Amino acid sequence: MRTEHDLLGELDVAADVYWGIHTQRALNNFTVSRTRVHPELIRAFGAVKEACARANLELGFLEQPLAAAVIDASLEIRQGRWYEQFPLDAIQGGAGTSTNMNVNEVIANRALELLGQERGRYDLVSPYDHVNLHQSTNDVYPTALRVAAIRLLQPLADSIARLQDALQQKEGEFASVLKLGRTQLQDAVPVTLGQEFSAWAQAVGRDRWRLYKVEERLRQVPLGGTAVGTGLNAPIQFIYLACEKLRQTAGNGLARAENMIDAIQNQDVFVEVSGLLKAAAVTLTKIASDIRLLVSGPAGGLAELRIPAVQAGSSIMPGKVNPVIPEMVSQISIRVIANDLAITTAASMGQLELNAFIPAIAHHLLDSLEIMTNGARIFTDLCIKETAADSERCGDLLSRSIGLVAALTPYLGYETAQQVYQQARQEHKKVDQVVRELGLLDEERLAAALDPRQMTRPGVAGSHGLVKPSPKSTRQD
Repeated sequence: MRTEHDLLGELDVAADVYWGIHTQRALNNFTVSRTRVHPELIRAFGAVKEACARANLELGFLEQPLAAAVIDASLEIRQGRWYEQFPLDAIQGGAGTSTNMNVNEVIANRALELLGQERGRYDLVSPYDHVNLHQSTNDVYPTALRVAAIRLLQPLADSIARLQDALQQKEGEFASVLKLGRTQLQDAVPVTLGQEFSAWAQAVGRDRWRLYKVEERLRQVPLGGTAVGTGLNAPIQFIYLACEKLRQTAGNGLARAENMIDAIQNQDVFVEVSGLLKAAAVTLTKIASDIRLLVSGPAGGLAELRIPAVQAGSSIMPGKVNPVIPEMVSQISIRVIANDLAITTAASMGQLELNAFIPAIAHHLLDSLEIMTNGARIFTDLCIKETAADSERCGDLLSRSIGLVAALTPYLGYETAQQVYQQARQEHKKVDQVVRELGLLDEERLAAALDPRQMTRPGVAGSHGLVKPSPKSTRQD
């Protein structure tokens, strides 16, 4: 053990860890969720600390070899090393100070080790005076969160793009598969299976574009604003140079926020990002729900689609296979929507110059980004890509549907078509059979009007794009 001290007194810290007393107190205080700070946020902190150390070195505020050791230790964190040294709960009070100090202490002690010194020799490398030089939790934390969110947005956009591409592939593959359309789960007019997939692809495409554009909102960072955004204790040269260095360490086109006071106290940008994630979650839920309906059965449901069997479905019913991938997607979406509410609430609770609840915003936002990326990838690879159509089943259900009567309205008029519908339903007959029995249309016109392929295109089925025929002139008395 080693003994460290702070304004509250002394505390023992394990000798084999890089963190210090501030982290130890937070570890004792915040045993809440069993969920640690997201690793991508820690990596982003490493990028921020490295950028600040490089700026301070270049401006002469830190000297070699101390600066080099701090830079090397920060680089290791940016690369994902030492994550086990960041044990804090994601939910914590203090506006993220505990996480910032956890990073500062790990960097300081790792730098000491690189310099051949013992951990805890903060007179040589201080978490405050050296690692945190010209910084505050209040500007570093929202900066790191922006960096982390951008990093997670990029693979999400790729994952969504792959899903859109897979849906478009199926759109072409199923272009000739005629099936029954349904509105409010009731028989409607025909569509092609390809048209259903095209609608899903279009919706996913909108989400892809939104997520691509929202990244721009995250590029303005308040680094250098220190406590409240005024830049107190941060030289103006450092403010500009630190942002320049951050562009290099983070690998993104970041820029200094025009109003750093705003960027520190207002967290609406994360609400905006989360809102678009929620919109994407709604799209994924709709698609997953539709697929579950279309694969329902195999004997008692729609059974128009077949998706891959990825695991056995029941411990009591032999042979049963469930649509577990779409079910997983729906549950991911539920969580993203719940996360959005948490982010919205936390962002609204900021007061005056700071939002103390940014750890909750970070936790829920990064969680949403990660699980949506993984969910969309799994949905694409284990479900959509291998989805097959049961063309025979689709055709059978379509041929027996009395929803086809809608195509006869231009020929018979609404009231007569409605009578055909009611008679077909009551007598369990097909629409064309009732029309023949009633002598309402000649055989050629009836066949053309009830051609399902023509019903999937604009215009009046059987009219070949001509002016709508008059019901009176085409009825047989």
